[in-house]
Amino acid sequence: MRWLVGWSSAATRPSAADPEGVGSRTVLPVGAQILWGDPDPLWAVGDWRPDEVRVVQADPETRLAVFGICGATDDQLRVGLYAARGGALRHLTAWSGSYTAVVQVGRRITVTGDLAGARPVFHTPWAGGTAYATAALPLADLIEASLDIGHLAALLACPDAPEALGAGTPYEGVRRIPPGHALVLRGGASEITSYEPTTSLAVAAPQLPPEQAVDGVRDALVEAVRARLAVPRHAPDPDGLDGLDPGPVPGMGPAERRAARGAPAPGVGADLSGGSASGTLALLAAGLPGRPGRLNGHGERLLAVTFNDRATNGARAHHDAELERARSIADNPRLHHVVVAAGEEALPYADLESGPLTDEPGPSLTVAGRHRRRLLAGSADHFVGHGARQVLDAHPARLADLLMDRRRRHLLRPVTALAKADGPSAQSVLVPFTVYRAARRLARTPYPEGITEAARRLLERQFADEPVTGGAVDASLAALTWCRPGPAARWLTGEALAEVSVRLSEAASRTAAVGRPGERRARAALARQAADHRVFEQAAEVRSQRLHAPFLDNQVVLACRALPDTLRVQPGARAAVLRSVLAGAGVRDLPPGWGATSHVTHAAAVRAGLRGAVGDLVQLFDAPLLADAGLIEARVVRTALRAAAEGAALPLDGLAELVATEVWLRRLVARRGSCWTGAEAPRQKAVAGGVVPRARLS
Repeated sequence: MRWLVGWSSAATRPSAADPEGVGSRTVLPVGAQILWGDPDPLWAVGDWRPDEVRVVQADPETRLAVFGICGATDDQLRVGLYAARGGALRHLTAWSGSYTAVVQVGRRITVTGDLAGARPVFHTPWAGGTAYATAALPLADLIEASLDIGHLAALLACPDAPEALGAGTPYEGVRRIPPGHALVLRGGASEITSYEPTTSLAVAAPQLPPEQAVDGVRDALVEAVRARLAVPRHAPDPDGLDGLDPGPVPGMGPAERRAARGAPAPGVGADLSGGSASGTLALLAAGLPGRPGRLNGHGERLLAVTFNDRATNGARAHHDAELERARSIADNPRLHHVVVAAGEEALPYADLESGPLTDEPGPSLTVAGRHRRRLLAGSADHFVGHGARQVLDAHPARLADLLMDRRRRHLLRPVTALAKADGPSAQSVLVPFTVYRAARRLARTPYPEGITEAARRLLERQFADEPVTGGAVDASLAALTWCRPGPAARWLTGEALAEVSVRLSEAASRTAAVGRPGERRARAALARQAADHRVFEQAAEVRSQRLHAPFLDNQVVLACRALPDTLRVQPGARAAVLRSVLAGAGVRDLPPGWGATSHVTHAAAVRAGLRGAVGDLVQLFDAPLLADAGLIEARVVRTALRAAAEGAALPLDGLAELVATEVWLRRLVARRGSCWTGAEAPRQKAVAGGVVPRARLS
């Protein structure tokens, strides 16, 4: 795992005899490379590549560090530094790529997050000042934090509700800055400020014509892909920043390191079996170089990976069609196609005993081993389409936004498509009216009233209208609310639900009207997906490999937000936008069926994995830590696992969240060592005492 960490203290500046403050530095992150010293030091921790850590400096007290993939040149970084010195933060977030920027101007430190939340920033009070990092666990170690059981309860009960989660983390005392915000530190004191445009969500933002908006998405995606393909554009750093060692074994060259670690070969790759989003990225990446067969100037073709799951016979027709589309796309001199065949050993829930400890829990832990097999066949830089659905598709609550804007006629096609989505039935004729009525009710419901209603439903355990069969109509109706219980809420204890209900009630009482429900719900869904992508990135990590998710980049998120709601809500809008993006980039010959969703194959794999692993999962919940924390009753969850394995209509996503959280807790409690060293390093790691007893929740 790669992260950056630093702090701002209230201490005075270093003395002339010790200009870097090294003598006073008695707490150090393990395996770190210092970028600048006291009184406000900054470190890069982990196997950062040389071109992923860039520093520009205007004077000894004014400097900018950028961590990650950033498409800006050094001159553009300097311009951004000068703008930030005057207080303009948006310059630091406007470049292509995915990165974190840290600016120091005298004793003022500014750390920017991203719009989606895929590159979060955490902070905590420490030693009279504030420590910050791009990972929560190191800060928890620093302050010897206990587990925040209330946050875990909220994460299970309402995972996509910012009102329930707040700015907390699973560790008491460690906070997260919201997406689209920056952390500003002055002499140890912290402040959180937004860098997004100050437009009210209550009023519809001016929307571009559909053609112009789609062109903006194309340009943003092309620049995002190009930023990953570009060779480093900066000269070797005289201060030795390019000497960040990519591995722990000194004296070994890159080839030897890769051989020793089983790392992927150098080059660029992408998925062809992950849906239209990852396929779009593959075609864009293959088409950007000057001529076929040349990629990034190294004479390599783009490695296109298709995952062929042989263990889900129920979805064989969908798998065969997906594989045939992938082969058709890969019939291209710029692409080298690799098919990764896997059986039952690669199903979800397989091999949960092994795996790295992630910063936070997430449902991706249940499928990390499955996807790691695919990523092992990929290249050192691998594109994934995570986030495309959240930034391109219309959240069902956007139907209420259209009603608020008096655009009723634009609801006709989406509600008609919903009526046909689940097949013909006696109730199909009533679906358009039912959806319209739910959208109108949401449009007329004030925000505090909607949040209070969700709190009441938790207390009264009202989960009857949760979508358990996966039907499009049920899912859309359930999403047409300001806030709703998550799929795992039905298995939580009454005490845990009461805790989350109190959080929601407090949020409803202290928060003023926030405007449009569709816009707010869409941003919350994106933040949820970005957080899970970060867990996935850590859980399925392949040494020396980088996963790139351009749809979560700031510029792509902004471009997608400019898409008109009237375009988003139309059936097949995501595939249509991506087709236009590819056509604008010169790719027009797409196979029949391109753009089809992969829900069927995913659901079949989850069901098959649950059947195959039900014995191990039941044993996992014989004496679960979640029960020790008062969040679940073990017997209830064991019964649900057995019923789901036998085909009962239960929300499988909720069971995945319970399993993932239990696995994460066990890895957290079993870990050894700390992230810090030094004479005054913390005496014990975070959560050293195990899970907080049940009494702490009430």
